[in-house]
Amino acid sequence: MAVWKLSDMTWEEVAALPRDRTAAVLPVGAVEAHGPHLPLTTDVVIAEAMASAGGERLARRGWEVVLLPALAYTAAPFAAAFPGTMSLQPGTVAALLTDLAAEIDRHGIPILAIANAHLDPTHLRCLESAAAIIRAATGPALAFPNLARKPWATRLTVEFRSGACHAGQFESSIVMAQQPDLVRDRIRGGLPANPASLSVAIREGKGTFAEAGGPRAYFGAPADATAAEGVDTVTTLGAILEEAVLEQVA
Repeated sequence: MAVWKLSDMTWEEVAALPRDRTAAVLPVGAVEAHGPHLPLTTDVVIAEAMASAGGERLARRGWEVVLLPALAYTAAPFAAAFPGTMSLQPGTVAALLTDLAAEIDRHGIPILAIANAHLDPTHLRCLESAAAIIRAATGPALAFPNLARKPWATRLTVEFRSGACHAGQFESSIVMAQQPDLVRDRIRGGLPANPASLSVAIREGKGTFAEAGGPRAYFGAPADATAAEGVDTVTTLGAILEEAVLEQVA
């Protein structure tokens, strides 16, 4: 079995997919500030890496996997004050996701998996809202491993679990492994660690990176990032996506 990119396929190739053993995977990220050293599309890079790694694992289990073009625009109010961040209204995001699920269903594909790498709480609420609608409809089964929640969060790195992980060691390592040319490495190596936890800030009612203690839009320790850690983390993300999909067909 194979991993396909929908954007590269012809309509006849899509028509020929076995409908009982095909999963569509939607990478979901954001266009938002990720420190002075990572690109605005960092979450998209991570989501696409997760989707590809999970897709390869599913293909080895006999599934045809269709990687959808990434959803790059979403709600990103935490980073909205930084130039380049594009933040959509929550209703727009939820409607887009439910419409995409309806299209997957129209094509007869039985599984839709969301590989999400954007953890802004407003965005996560959009995903949860859309997931509830999709699951209530007679459409595709939905696999959505929310990395901000157990059990998935416990599988990731110490920095990720601390909550101080936006553009820090966790995310910088993945981008270094996937697209090192996009990392401003001389800047990264000189950044002091920022131990402020976004998860704590969210619980305290903070609503922006600046309020949470990240005036340069990064949290964690980007100088400690390595490509090797990024490779290991992508392997874990792929396994998480695979397991979430298999849960839907068990």
